[in-house]
Amino acid sequence: MATNAAVEPERFLRTDDVLIGAELTGTAARGEDQFRIALNCGRPLLYPITADDLPPALSRRSAARYLGALFTFDLDRAPAGYRYAAARFTVDLGACGVPAVLVHSGGDQFGLLADGAVSPLADRATRTGRPGLLSRLRTREDRPPAWTTGAQSSRFGWRYQDRRGTPLLPRTYGVHAVLEVPVDATELTGFFEAEVDVAGIVRRRASATERLSFTVPVPGAPDDRAAAVRLCMAADIVGYSSRGSAAAADLQTDLVRILAHGRETAGVDASRVSPQPQGDGQFTVLPVGLDEAAVIPRLIDGVGAALAARNTASGRDRLRLRFALHRGLVRAADNGWVGRAAVAVHRILDSAPLRAAVEENPEADYVLAVPDVLYADVLSEGDSPPPSAFRPVTVDLPTKGFREQAWLYVPGATPPATENRPEAQA
Repeated sequence: MATNAAVEPERFLRTDDVLIGAELTGTAARGEDQFRIALNCGRPLLYPITADDLPPALSRRSAARYLGALFTFDLDRAPAGYRYAAARFTVDLGACGVPAVLVHSGGDQFGLLADGAVSPLADRATRTGRPGLLSRLRTREDRPPAWTTGAQSSRFGWRYQDRRGTPLLPRTYGVHAVLEVPVDATELTGFFEAEVDVAGIVRRRASATERLSFTVPVPGAPDDRAAAVRLCMAADIVGYSSRGSAAAADLQTDLVRILAHGRETAGVDASRVSPQPQGDGQFTVLPVGLDEAAVIPRLIDGVGAALAARNTASGRDRLRLRFALHRGLVRAADNGWVGRAAVAVHRILDSAPLRAAVEENPEADYVLAVPDVLYADVLSEGDSPPPSAFRPVTVDLPTKGFREQAWLYVPGATPPATENRPEAQA
């Protein structure tokens, strides 16, 4: 990458680019007052990175997506009689569990060239009207290369130091990293930290008195209303219509709490779901990008545990549920979700086999039904619930034009006979 022989004029952040303004406080030297240096932290410039832009070891990992991140910082003038001799900037994304898999010391490390060569970052900066930020990543006479820290962790940073003792460090900085972000993440939450050394007759240090918190949206985050393959869950209270008004209201409250506990146990972000109340039931479409092998067993266990705890401790009428899951392409419409899975999960929930299982197993707090595709893809390979505890059934509704193979699970029931067990159906 070309090195600029002359010191370029510094381009400071525009007002609309500043995310956080703060002060760095310096310790007082003998005979001098404490000093303060204004710091501006810019809005991170985030952009998607494709597999072609990643090292092979990273491009083969499919459990996450990757974002390039340009972080920017501006310093006020150094105190009279001093110059900047060192600067340290740290980003901590531990709050959202996002690590930096690569931390770059300069723009040449990820393809940003001084001569305006096209790169994903350059394209993003141009399209968002922020091309001036790119100059911060180019080698300059007054900015030595950074020492980097924290690659492969959620706390990472850059340190600039006047190694030769002659150049004046600049007041504007841009630093770059590649972040590994969960596929369903919609925002980054973290902290900035900053510290500078100024040199004059003596050397003095200034730092922020506390970490600077920030939250920014993730570009290209999945739209939770757009058409996509999602997991659908539906539940109904058994015997609801026979209860009085007061008891019914209590049961509704308990239903909402129990299903929310199940989703929380499964790690589903509550801010990304909008359960649809249905009086004696509830229907919920879960976010895209879930690891079903982990989420589905935890969801079932979480609902079961919350239901058992409620029935053991409440001393009120017992609460029992019919419970169903399905998966398929759905999208949000003006008055709810549309798509075959949104319909099919209710067909299975209301089916004769599921209702019969409720009647035949009065000791069970709930009875679960899942379509063949979920059983085959997820539950047949897991441990909880045990695959051998499921039995196959056919949901056949000729008047609705609906027919589907499904699997029933009754917690605590005797496993089905050998000829009906899942492994016998393979």
